[in-house]
Amino acid sequence: MNDQNTDIYAPEFVADLFDRCSSSYRRWSSVSSFGFVSLWRHQCVARLIAASNPRPVIVDLMAGTGEVWPYLLRRFPDLDTVCALDISHRMHLEAVDRLHGEYADRITHIEADALQTDLPANHADLLVSTFGLKTFNPEQQTELAKQIARILKPGGGFALIEASDPKGWALRPLYRFYLDKVLPTVERYFLRGANDFSMIGTYTRNFGDCAEMADALKAAGLEVTSRSHFFGCATSVAGTKPIVQF
Repeated sequence: MNDQNTDIYAPEFVADLFDRCSSSYRRWSSVSSFGFVSLWRHQCVARLIAASNPRPVIVDLMAGTGEVWPYLLRRFPDLDTVCALDISHRMHLEAVDRLHGEYADRITHIEADALQTDLPANHADLLVSTFGLKTFNPEQQTELAKQIARILKPGGGFALIEASDPKGWALRPLYRFYLDKVLPTVERYFLRGANDFSMIGTYTRNFGDCAEMADALKAAGLEVTSRSHFFGCATSVAGTKPIVQF
């Protein structure tokens, strides 16, 4: 368990957390979500506005082990490159290990904090992020929104999705019991006593939903629409960076 005074949003804490769970992340996230993460990744990619560039540059923030890349490659088969940015060194190593040969050369790996990336301005035609937002507090979400606005080209599109806390849903108590009690117990028995994935419950409870991120993106000058998925168990935001007319 984490010390009460631990800052669970500190970049070094997040990097260490995902380094520890990297080898089990892909399998465990799919099993523990009953496969919903795959559906939600597909829905997130479907929300991306088609790029005007026939060979778009795509940035995948908090890329993890690259679960979203097959969906991107099916949607945009002629894409130029996916810039996969993640703060966890071991997540990058796991992603490289599972890359299929036919698209390994189309993925560029960047080990960096998404809040301090040195990707150039107006770099990406499209930007996506799946299940990384919950590891940012509201202040960090404001900074992340500014980074997204900076990285995107004018007219570029983005889509972000995150597991959420479905307040108002009749089955929320059962959902919370599953995240807060069942998952930690299963993890302790089947993952050698680890308590890393049990952080999902804490992060989702604190995160709530994508409403604050939507406000931050709007404040950064982006056009934004929000959507709820499966009674609010996930929420997403998508939109574009306006083209300024002179």
